[in-house]
Amino acid sequence: MLISQIKGSNGGIVVAVRNGPGTSAKAVVNADSVYALAMEAADNGKSLVSVIEAHGFGEEIDLEKAYAEGRFLPPITHPDAAHLHLTGTGLTHLGSAATRDSMHKKTTEAAEETLTDSMKMFKMGIEGGKPKAGEKGVQPEWFYKGNGYGAAAPGAALVSPSFALDGGEEPEMAGIYVIAKDGSPFRIGFALSNEFSDHVTERINYLYLAHSKLRPASFGPEIRIGAAPEDIRGTSRIKRGDKVIFEKPFLSGEANMSHTFANLEYHHFKYGLFRTPGDVHVHMFGTATLSFAEGIKPEAGDVFEIEVADFGLPLRNPLAIAAEEHVAVRQL
Repeated sequence: MLISQIKGSNGGIVVAVRNGPGTSAKAVVNADSVYALAMEAADNGKSLVSVIEAHGFGEEIDLEKAYAEGRFLPPITHPDAAHLHLTGTGLTHLGSAATRDSMHKKTTEAAEETLTDSMKMFKMGIEGGKPKAGEKGVQPEWFYKGNGYGAAAPGAALVSPSFALDGGEEPEMAGIYVIAKDGSPFRIGFALSNEFSDHVTERINYLYLAHSKLRPASFGPEIRIGAAPEDIRGTSRIKRGDKVIFEKPFLSGEANMSHTFANLEYHHFKYGLFRTPGDVHVHMFGTATLSFAEGIKPEAGDVFEIEVADFGLPLRNPLAIAAEEHVAVRQL
């Protein structure tokens, strides 16, 4: 089942669901938001699908038309945007199937002292990112992106700050979670995401990673309720006007990762800070495909498009550049 949120004619939220790509969507009756439905399920020990079915279905919704009219919202929002957390992990993907064996050979045969910190972290993931049942795996690289104020709706602009050296896409899968009233994390499902980053700043020094990640992100338009497929194959492209200036397949899912989703989830939610009742988490799981690696420099007006058939509508966002701001701290 795919679930999404659009703006209604009265300015409120309409929750739309459909059984999968190519099927029609219908509004969920008496649903204030995806968040409200998810919390109803989490707090009452029910599945989200059963809660949705109990609410029932109303009018049919033309999702393509809503997208064209700019009425999509992020597929989950929080009534207080500060309680939605955007986070992610890196160095989690093996790359394409063609390079997997060579990457493994390179990291295991090289002398430890010759490896960069990034390659050491990648090697740790290969060796310990998929623990056996009952065991704890190695923790991944982790970063913070922001809160709900940095969540760009599908179709809305990803705004790069004036001081940024780059604004580039990162096509990824994101896990979508709510925290129940007893502090238990529950996964709604997975969605496409654009973990928008400043790769030039990151390249200056890996200790600038934290700075490079403090950017907006977009996810959706739809959440695929339930577990993710083992092998996820999609396409990432950039359009400049009518021309496609970059297009490349990307892989995700555990068949193409050095970590399991469960291991990545554990190392995020092991912190009590991230188990605050009522909070929402959008956790992005990394990528192996970047236009930056191909020498592409996106420009204002370019449109990022990330597409995976099993996850519904493609995620599209134009790039915008913020005006320069004068920021100064004043004494009270």
